[in-house]
Amino acid sequence: MVELVTRKGQQRGPSRTLAAALEYAALGWPVCPGAYPLRDGPRACSCDRIGCPDPGGHPASAVWGWQATTEPETIGRWWAAEPEANIVLPTGRVFDVFDVPAAAGVMALARMGRAGVHVGPVAAYDAQRYLFFVATRGAPEDEDEWWSCHLDCFPETNEDAPGLRWHCRDSYVIAPPSRLPSSNEVAWIRRPVDRELPDPIVVLDILVDACDEM
Repeated sequence: MVELVTRKGQQRGPSRTLAAALEYAALGWPVCPGAYPLRDGPRACSCDRIGCPDPGGHPASAVWGWQATTEPETIGRWWAAEPEANIVLPTGRVFDVFDVPAAAGVMALARMGRAGVHVGPVAAYDAQRYLFFVATRGAPEDEDEWWSCHLDCFPETNEDAPGLRWHCRDSYVIAPPSRLPSSNEVAWIRRPVDRELPDPIVVLDILVDACDEM
């Protein structure tokens, strides 16, 4: 398969994104293809939304929740048809994700390390946001407890935990090594190595404190 070359001269083969999607599927994490940033032309995103506010940061299809799968053959067909597609991971199924400003994420990781708290997978979104993967609670009883997808979402308006977004039911995150408009990639700080995920309430308490102190 032919490799692509980014503006920074780094090789980014379609097989690398496909390989990552298959690794997530092997963990039991459903995946589906996402939109991706365009390098040239009048549009910033591969989607057909004029003035997309989040280029490459959302699913390629409106039926992504139904579409997501762990089936390798289906995943292979998707990326063969659209090799540059980013990787979308639906949340609220196998895991939830706490999405916080990078500074709060760094602070929280240090505190978890000192306290001996189990830390699961953690990803960095363009050095601006940290994504903490935790065991899912599905759908909290209080609908005001959670915030949905990244597109058109402004978590900073929440007074209880400024800057914190909780991805659970009907939400998703963009997974490594998906490409961002900056030409950087979503990257793992702590890679997933098994299916064990931390208690969401323990992690949430630490993240809320970190967000409050920013």
